Amino acid sequence: MGKKSLQIQQLNSKMLAYASLQQVASPPTGWIKAIRTAIGMSMQQLGNRLSITKQSVQDIERREKDGSITIKSLREAAKALDMQLVYGFVPIDGSLEELIDRKAKELAMQIVMRTSNNMKLEDQENTKQRIEKAIQERAIAIKNEMPKTLWD
Repeated sequence: MGKKSLQIQQLNSKMLAYASLQQVASPPTGWIKAIRTAIGMSMQQLGNRLSITKQSVQDIERREKDGSITIKSLREAAKALDMQLVYGFVPIDGSLEELIDRKAKELAMQIVMRTSNNMKLEDQENTKQRIEKAIQERAIAIKNEMPKTLWD
C-alpha cells in the first residue's frame, strides 16, 4: 500500500466520523449566542471570561452568524463557554476515494473525448463501447498516478 493510499484511508476514516453531523443545522443565531442564552449566561459574563467588552461579544456573535468569524475566535469562545470546538471536512462524494474516482473520470473523459474528436475529424471514429472502455482505463491510470492536474 502506497503512502498516498494510506494517507487517504486514514483521513477518510477520520472524516467518516463527521458524516452524520452533516444533518446538524447550526442555530439561526449561531452556536455562541444559542449556547450562551440556553445556559443563562449574559454577554457581560461571556465578555468577562474572554477579557473583552459586551460590545465585542455582540460583534463575535454577529460575525459567527455572518460566517466571518475566525477559527481562533470560535475556539476562544468555546473555551469560555466550557466547550470544545470541533470542526472537520466531509467530502461531498461521501469519501475521499469517491471524490478521487469522480475527478479521475472527469479528467479521463476530457482526455479521451479530445482524442476521439481528433480521430473523428480524421474519419477514424471509435465506437461508444471503445470510448467508454478507454475512459475507464484512463481513469484507473489517473487514479494510480494522482497527477496534480487532477485538481485543475
